[in-house]
Formats: sequence, structure tokens, C-alpha cells
Amino acid sequence: MTSLALGHYLRLYDGGANVKYSFQNFYIAENVSHEGINYDFVPFGFSGTSATRQGDLQPATLTFPNNEVSRAILGEALRGRTLRGEYTWVTPYVAEVDVNILSATSNQVIQKLLTYTGQSTAGGWDDTVLRLELSSVLDAAGLDIPTRTLHRRLVGSLPTTSSVRLR
Repeated sequence: MTSLALGHYLRLYDGGANVKYSFQNFYIAENVSHEGINYDFVPFGFSGTSATRQGDLQPATLTFPNNEVSRAILGEALRGRTLRGEYTWVTPYVAEVDVNILSATSNQVIQKLLTYTGQSTAGGWDDTVLRLELSSVLDAAGLDIPTRTLHRRLVGSLPTTSSVRLR
């Protein structure tokens, strides 16, 4: 009987340029180097992509244990990096997830099956699990637009009551 060892290598980029975080979820309590990048062990899950009967893609989801460190990374990934120019705006982090066949005995990638690339678009947590949703450019085929986090720099001061009237 043949067994396969599947693991994920995750890279989070600030604005697509610099690797901010790199994690792997297979070699427990070990740091692994692959293609010049050092990956720290973090227990996370990756849902991958799925399509509905209508053909639109569902966002991929990264799941982490809910703790102070993962909540800080989630907030940073969604707030992203500030770009300065004529206008100041923020780009959320871009994530790349490699799905690999790994060697169970040595820290080696036998074969990379696919690489999913998506932008951090939403997130949240409950008592035990933190979720970070990733949307790709292919998600534009659906009826909805990837969400954005509203904050004061984007839209100005937000109302403090629910009784808002438009003129």
C-alpha cells in the first residue's frame, strides 16, 4: 500500500513584494528551508478552492488556532501595507500556498502539486479557530465583489449611531 505525505507551504507577501511570513504545516516543531525561504512550523489548514454548480469560485480559507499571535497576523494581513503616492491607500497581504507531496523521513519536497495565489479579503474567529479568506482574480466571475475592510483612511469618519439620514 502506497501512502502520500501532503503538506502546505504558506507565504504572506506585503503588497506582493516582500515575504512577511512563511509557514509550513507538516514537519512538527521544525523549521524547513525550501527554495531559499525558511518556513516555520505553524499548525494551519488550507481549504483550497471549490466551485459551485453555477461555476463561481468560493474563496480559499486558511484556518489557524485562535490565539493572540494568529489574531495579530490576521489583522496585519487584512490591513496590509500602506502605499504612498498622490493618494494613501492600503493593499492587503497576498498569500501563496504550495500544496506539496513531502518526504515523511527527510525535510524534502518530492513534488509541488499546485500553488494557489490569493489576496486576503476577509477573516474572523470563534472560540477555537481563526479563518483568513483568500480571493483570487478568478473570483470576479462570480456575482459578488471581494470585500474590503472600511476604516477612517478610506471613507473618513464613520457614524457612531444607526440613525443616519441621507439628503
